[in-house]
Amino acid sequence: METKPLKGRVALVTGGGRGIGRAIAQALAEDGADVAIGYRRDKEAAEAAAKGLAALGVRAKAYSASMESHDEVVAMADRAIADFGFVDILVNNAGIASRGRSVLDTEPDELARLLRVHAEAPHWLSRRVLPSMRTRPRGDIVMISSVATLKMAANGAPYNMAKAAMEALALTLSNEERGHGVHVNIVAPGLVETDMGTRLAVATAGVKDIHELDRSMPYGRVCQPQDIANAVRFLVSPYASYVTGEKINVHGGGQKIAAIS
Repeated sequence: METKPLKGRVALVTGGGRGIGRAIAQALAEDGADVAIGYRRDKEAAEAAAKGLAALGVRAKAYSASMESHDEVVAMADRAIADFGFVDILVNNAGIASRGRSVLDTEPDELARLLRVHAEAPHWLSRRVLPSMRTRPRGDIVMISSVATLKMAANGAPYNMAKAAMEALALTLSNEERGHGVHVNIVAPGLVETDMGTRLAVATAGVKDIHELDRSMPYGRVCQPQDIANAVRFLVSPYASYVTGEKINVHGGGQKIAAIS
């Protein structure tokens, strides 16, 4: 296989300025793809990420959009397609955490917000890029879900429900788009060393440093953003040319932390 298997392709990665999204954007650029980075608030981080990708010899640009706004999501997709000509890889990565409350104590607004960000926004984005994607030799949509859907732990209904809805969208799309050459798959991280993951570890495991969990984790370490990025780069590569409608759980075979195991 050529060393740049994604050369000539264009990826849109939401939440691409930091954490898992930034690692995914980096991996796809290393494999030759031009990358549109979606971000919500941290313009400096997103533009720094785009600058770093451009140094690899690919085109890269950052786009601001709130995943809670249909109009902003659609405008971001339209701008990316106008700037790059098409989008044939979409990684729906942007996400937010729930507040860790029981169903009894959860306000309706929190549930609505989680569903918008994790399920509705990927629906809006997929709908917007699919006409462009269908014109390409191959299209890929990857949903970044969570292993939370394996256990549906207590005190996380908005997050669990939103990620389950995202997975339902992915599996539906995989059936609808197979005939158009589009692959749709799911990557589900466990606990990952990101800002969100660190807050989760502190809140649920009683540690001050996430690396205090290394000894109890599979393979002696907490999962890294690069581990998630590598799963994504496989799914959009020629190595996965016959793969669609699948879910890869990236948690080392099981992580012993109540909120995600």
